[in-house]
Amino acid sequence: MSYAIIEAGGQQLRVEPGRFYDLNYLGVDPDSSYTIDKVLLVNNEDEITIGQPFIEGATVEGTILEHRRGRKIIVYKMRPKKKTRKKRGHRQELSRLMIKAIKINGKVIGESSEDTPVAATEVVTPEPATTTEEE
Repeated sequence: MSYAIIEAGGQQLRVEPGRFYDLNYLGVDPDSSYTIDKVLLVNNEDEITIGQPFIEGATVEGTILEHRRGRKIIVYKMRPKKKTRKKRGHRQELSRLMIKAIKINGKVIGESSEDTPVAATEVVTPEPATTTEEE
């Protein structure tokens, strides 16, 4: 199992190929590819590479699936004995990123196996049951 620790959207994340992650809004169109070059650490079958601060030539490639909004957070401010109250809500803008591959100097370390299309299953609808009653 290979993974990488990256810096994207003001956060540091542990990412694996074939999984998706919600990051702060990236400003890229959905269904387009996105490459992250700020890779802090790469683990490839227990062989660990650590950058100072980033690994030279290491990239993480992914696809932006969609843009969404996070859960609502209520911000409530109150000053006691002053009858001053403020209630505001906030929803963070997010981008959902699907990780495709982790590369070091062009060599693929980990790759998603989701590139092959899944075969469609045939849907069978049951026929209505017929009953015969003898009287």
